[in-house]
Amino acid sequence: MAARVPSDALGRRVVCGAECGTVRYVGSVPPAAGIWLGVEWDDPQRGKHDGTYEGTQYFKCRHPRGGSFIRPNKANFGVDFLTAVKDRYGLNDSQDAQQGTENTFIFGKKTVEFVGIDSVAEQQRQVQLNQLVDISLRECAVSHAGQKEEISRTCANIRHINLSKNLISSWETVTAIASQLQNLETLNISENKIRFPSTSTSLSSVFSKLRILALNQTEITWTEVLLCAPGWPSLEELYLSSNNITVLERPDNVLQTLKLLDLSDNQLLDGNQLHLIAHLPRLEQLILRNTGISSIHFPDVGFGFKTKMFPSLKRLAINDNKISEWSSINELDKLPNLRSLQCHNNPLMDTESNPGTLRQLIIAKISQLEVLNKSEILPAERKGAELDYRKIFGNDWLAAGGNWNPEKNKPNEEFLAAHPRYQSLCLKYGAPEEGELKGQQPLTLKNQLLTLTIKCPEKPEQKPVEKKLPESMTIQRVKGLLYRLLKIPGSELKLSYESSKLEGKEVELDNDLKPLQFYSIENGDCVLVRW
Repeated sequence: MAARVPSDALGRRVVCGAECGTVRYVGSVPPAAGIWLGVEWDDPQRGKHDGTYEGTQYFKCRHPRGGSFIRPNKANFGVDFLTAVKDRYGLNDSQDAQQGTENTFIFGKKTVEFVGIDSVAEQQRQVQLNQLVDISLRECAVSHAGQKEEISRTCANIRHINLSKNLISSWETVTAIASQLQNLETLNISENKIRFPSTSTSLSSVFSKLRILALNQTEITWTEVLLCAPGWPSLEELYLSSNNITVLERPDNVLQTLKLLDLSDNQLLDGNQLHLIAHLPRLEQLILRNTGISSIHFPDVGFGFKTKMFPSLKRLAINDNKISEWSSINELDKLPNLRSLQCHNNPLMDTESNPGTLRQLIIAKISQLEVLNKSEILPAERKGAELDYRKIFGNDWLAAGGNWNPEKNKPNEEFLAAHPRYQSLCLKYGAPEEGELKGQQPLTLKNQLLTLTIKCPEKPEQKPVEKKLPESMTIQRVKGLLYRLLKIPGSELKLSYESSKLEGKEVELDNDLKPLQFYSIENGDCVLVRW
């Protein structure tokens, strides 16, 4: 007997063995007889062609070998929601059938059957289903809601559902399930390839109590998020990782209750996309892991002022990105309520070989930070970081026009852009004293510049480069410069120098926090770089 094909098979999700796909064609494929399903597989390796067979194109695939034809009896179109619940939680009819022999009991030599025990078992099952509050139906092949109002009659008390990695193919199916669960608070439908509405959804009570929604790996776009968002009036957490979202739009009168937004693993066009979601009034946590951003900028205010963007943001994750300049860290000090930052695995982190020094610099640059990379910043650590920062860049401050006399203390704009908190640190702790800044202070930046030759003795293909560097420049900053020149992380670089006056003598530059002048480097000396 030929397998029955659902009337709405086109566009439905199916599973065949261990592979999932989407039905793109239903019909005949001459010269073979009978009905075939044309399937675009999630894993292109499962396919054979792009929907074209014997010169005729029956359907289209995104991958040139992502499709194939299968017989309907090979395709599993899934089960309804309630069947999956009963199967997962051991409350299905088949199990009751197996227990049917237990409805008879023997008293002496007489066999007595308890009439009505089946109805009692059914009532008990209904009670058990109604007690379910938090359920997981992950990978249960759920594809549709089932009969109308069947869910609401059977298990209306469910509040939290995991429906990830099923066969749900449309947002209408999600709505049909949720409409029967009036107390639904948490919904995870990640890893389902879903067709979302192309027009704005109307305001309704279906998701009126929904607080947490996970739509990871559902191929949703930001435009579709905004079209569905009017139906989520109480949403607080929205997870959208791995959806190929590249462009954002400003949410107008939607998502205003949102406290957490996860955009991880979406390659955003640029950091300016963040400006479009910067005015969500209650957003406290923003997760931007591996989004491809290379810079962060809040252009509405200058340094020393707090931006009006992200007014409630407390926790920010920007790890695994392409941020390479300290200017982006400086910008984060403009956020009025930022308390926690995750920023590891950015090129900027590789410019510093000592993780402790790197941590100190970030702490000193962001005034209100309380947690960095999941580690608490204690008051003593903050004070030490700020005092050290004040010393490390003291020579730069003087060379740029800084002065112990408040009336003459006018560092140039370039210095203030690189170190926007330096002046406030001087007000907090006092300007660094002369004794703290070793060596005689130059009168002008020009007098402070050293002409040095940079060589890579173990890499003859790297030609020597001549650079003019301030003698107050720290070894850490020299490594940052070399990272931009050589594309080698600072943590892998070992620096030393040869004096033009003492040929053959090599001095190791072993303290990243010390300036060049600490090592008595002079004009004409040669910096040696190894890795």
